[in-house]
Amino acid sequence: MTAPARTVEPFDLASFLGVERARVERNLASALDRILPRLDVALREPVRQGVTTGGKRLRPILCMEAWRACRPPQDGEGETASPELTEAIEALAASLELVHAYSLMHDDLPCMDNAPLRRGVPTPHITWGAGPTTLGGAALIPAAGLEAWEAAGRLGLPDETRRELVRTLARAAGAGGMVGGQALDLEGEGRALARTELDALHRAKTGALLTAALRMGGLAAEAPAPRLAALEAYGRAVGLAFQVADDILDATASAAELGKEPSDANLDKSTYVRLLGVEGARAEARSLVDQALAALAASGVDSPALAALARYVVERDR
Repeated sequence: MTAPARTVEPFDLASFLGVERARVERNLASALDRILPRLDVALREPVRQGVTTGGKRLRPILCMEAWRACRPPQDGEGETASPELTEAIEALAASLELVHAYSLMHDDLPCMDNAPLRRGVPTPHITWGAGPTTLGGAALIPAAGLEAWEAAGRLGLPDETRRELVRTLARAAGAGGMVGGQALDLEGEGRALARTELDALHRAKTGALLTAALRMGGLAAEAPAPRLAALEAYGRAVGLAFQVADDILDATASAAELGKEPSDANLDKSTYVRLLGVEGARAEARSLVDQALAALAASGVDSPALAALARYVVERDR
């Protein structure tokens, strides 16, 4: 007699994101309690605004889920990790969002995109001035490294793994990652970039931190090299898909719907929509998601959440 097929319950992404974002917000608040007293008083409010004005919180969520997907069950443990380990991985993941907050604070500055609005509110430099916003954003990078180092210690990881976690975060934030990508973005204004140039720009500016999120989750779980490689391949594909989706939204939604301005068209930037057209860009985003899911499947990483998050990246409406 043939056994009945196993029913696979659909993954409830909305509920998952609600729970995970709440975790991230709690940990960002705790991080700010530690970071703000160490800053000059003039930098505290720009940093607080840069970190707490919401967002998708995708990077820390990816980090936490990569850790869960790769961490082997521990003796005497139930279905979930201990509260101490859970708090530690959440704190490690929050360090990624501190770096993301810095990047947005700097991206919006008058010398960069000169954006007056993000997430429906005035950007930090509009409220607090360009100087304090620039310095506050810069202060978040070493602060994030310290948060990552201390959280990795609470996870009980060896010092070499702790160092590699901080190196991964620093590389993603620095000249080979987001800073380099921001420089390429400025250089590309007013130019028609080739596909290879556009990919290189966004693999650094957007993709580097997304890929770091997956790698850091895997490192924290002490995942073997093949699984780390798969997580990084997933991160690179999802990071590029995220940017392609951003370009589609930028071309098809209003500033009011997106809660930010100016658009890339206003800044005369090369985009995937300008290069491929809206439908071509949509097809490219779907292809990148397929690549991300194939990387997980090939290495045996079984995570309905990571699969759903990859699809969410290209199906979101803001």
